[in-house]
Amino acid sequence: MRKFLATFKRIFFIPELRSRILTTIGLLLVFRLGAFIVLPGIDATRIAGKAKGILGLLDIFLGGAFSNVSIFGLGVVPYISASIAVQLLTVAVPYFQKIQREGQAGRKTLSNITKALTIVIAMIQSASYLAATVSTDSIMISKPLFYILSLFILPAGTMACMWIGDRITDKGIGNGVSMLIMIGIVSSLPGAFFEEFVLRGSRGLLIFIFEIFALFLIVVSVVMFTQATRRIPLQYAKQMATSGGIYSGQRQYIPLKLNSSGVMPIIFAQVLMFLPALVSNFFANKSEKMAMVSRIFGDFTTWQYNLVFSILIIAFTYFYTAISINPMQIADDMKRGSSFIPGIKPGKPTASFIDDILSKITLPGSLFLAIIAILPGLAYMAGLSKGFSRFFGGTSLLIMVGVVLDSLQQIESYLLMHHYDHMMDSGRIQGRSQI
Repeated sequence: MRKFLATFKRIFFIPELRSRILTTIGLLLVFRLGAFIVLPGIDATRIAGKAKGILGLLDIFLGGAFSNVSIFGLGVVPYISASIAVQLLTVAVPYFQKIQREGQAGRKTLSNITKALTIVIAMIQSASYLAATVSTDSIMISKPLFYILSLFILPAGTMACMWIGDRITDKGIGNGVSMLIMIGIVSSLPGAFFEEFVLRGSRGLLIFIFEIFALFLIVVSVVMFTQATRRIPLQYAKQMATSGGIYSGQRQYIPLKLNSSGVMPIIFAQVLMFLPALVSNFFANKSEKMAMVSRIFGDFTTWQYNLVFSILIIAFTYFYTAISINPMQIADDMKRGSSFIPGIKPGKPTASFIDDILSKITLPGSLFLAIIAILPGLAYMAGLSKGFSRFFGGTSLLIMVGVVLDSLQQIESYLLMHHYDHMMDSGRIQGRSQI
């Protein structure tokens, strides 16, 4: 505890780090305030609790902005959709592959394309959002005027969220967009604890303590899963020095993460799981089969939903790992850098060796990811409240753990840099006399 307090004290004694942390907190407060500013022309007393069922999952990532019909009602969801689309285009379209290989200039071009696509997607999603959440009796002004204003305000709110995320990345502690998603998820945590402890407290304090302990074990498991890597030994060839001597080759490692795809497989699978329920809702009153499909895929606790969800996650984990890690490119980079894997020939044998290891670690990684994804449904079926059960796994927990670990690494790098700067400023090189 004393070491923790000392580290916390050091953080706020570094001016740059203190400024970045305070900037991040201030921008996050602006983002949270925007989640409670209702669209102009709406009666706020008639919109509470609109986001239910599958829409409730989306509301978690937006910190209640979705159900509040706020100016940040779409949040960064259109940006995420645009990012996924551009990532897929860089795999399938040669033009985008060429842009991606242009280095910093290519990344800037792809970023501009993503932002332009975000505006288009935000305008399309705004119309669907208004149709799904706003009832005609809650509109207090002229309906045409309200819809015209909202179709401009909602995309503008998305662009404002993106600007806040960019400022957190540049002026804060990094991971701006991920930080916005995480703060939206965390904002619902106190209410979930209250619902579980107070409203369902009749089951006893001991059961609640057991639930907290189970949640702690799950969080520890997710941290271990997120950090787990398979290290492939890498040997650098011996190099000739300018003085005529020979430097011995360095030995390093290629770290292949057990979960190389992050939360993207769950996001892809969840988008597909939304489609059957959304489509069947339009025909639920006309067909009994469609009504049954709506009930099954609109409820994340049914075994049919969890089975299909798990299969999609495993398939998307392999797909996203394949498009994000190219063994042949790694082998070519190693060859150009005069490095090799001991006992493996350079070129295609190296690529095959890396691909074989990647295939072996992707299977347990995808299975664990599928288990984490369906844990909220299992927790709800075990008797936990719906709000509290969502923190027992799924995208929410993976995003929170990932963002917290990245933020801690950023802070640690600043502390380490300040430590070396302090040594350079305060010490002097031994063996030299002072002038």
